[in-house]
Amino acid sequence: MDTVLTHPSLPRCAFPPDRGVERTEGGLRTRGHLKTSRAGRPLVTIVTVVFNGVQQIEATLQSVIAQTYDNIEYLVVDGGSDDGTLDILRKYEDRIDYWVSERDAGIYDAMNKGVDLAGGAWINFMNAGDSLFDKHTISLIFSDPAKTHGIDVIYGDALIVYPQYGYLSRVRKAGRLCDLWKGMQFSHQSVLIAAEYIKRNKFNPAYHLAADFDLLYSAYRQNRAFFYTGRALASTSAGGASDIQRVRVYRERLRIVSRKNDKAPALLYYSVKMADACAKVVLKRVLPAGIIKKVILKK
Repeated sequence: MDTVLTHPSLPRCAFPPDRGVERTEGGLRTRGHLKTSRAGRPLVTIVTVVFNGVQQIEATLQSVIAQTYDNIEYLVVDGGSDDGTLDILRKYEDRIDYWVSERDAGIYDAMNKGVDLAGGAWINFMNAGDSLFDKHTISLIFSDPAKTHGIDVIYGDALIVYPQYGYLSRVRKAGRLCDLWKGMQFSHQSVLIAAEYIKRNKFNPAYHLAADFDLLYSAYRQNRAFFYTGRALASTSAGGASDIQRVRVYRERLRIVSRKNDKAPALLYYSVKMADACAKVVLKRVLPAGIIKKVILKK
């Protein structure tokens, strides 16, 4: 499954002024509007991380804004875009709880900023270009609060879209938790993590490509409680990572798993995955797109 997914009073700016970078911010929170969890209606924080995503950000914004669940806190963490992304954020100023634009140290640094800013009981990362599966997604998850009581990670399936093959799409079912050591069994876009957990276990910046896997695999190894919804939670595009980059992802995952498991099976498994990724680089250069499309449909 490899797809390359009670509110405290918060200050206007959650970052100290000595970061040494320019910051632009906006949204309802800057005007004193703060949201809280309510009885039977936990506050859900959705974080969108973006950098120069003017072509993708609006669809993501609309996906979140359209949700029928009535207690969502929406945060956007921008990496200092200069392509018009901020114009779109200002366009939705009254629908975004807080947005901030400043340079960062990469996607996981930006996601950690989102964690620091979040006031919800649950946090989801819906980055630019991704979207929630439909407008009822969050409402359906929390239709029965008893199901998520005591849970640390909520996860589900995802609709995977292949833009490079005429926007072919298919639902990818979440894999088994016991296979999590083999890689992401569900996309991070289809995950909600309890704020109580992730605020104490943020993304490890030592991993440039697999910090989300590290966080979720660590939660599993710690016997934290996972809940599978049985439905698709997000729509995300495939093909963002090249097969060469995928080799780097596998290397990081091998490091992560080897810290917690017997190294022998992990080394064997990931050696095969890396060889497979290298072979795909060659095959994609020589095979017609039609054949590749048929392979995707059979998966």
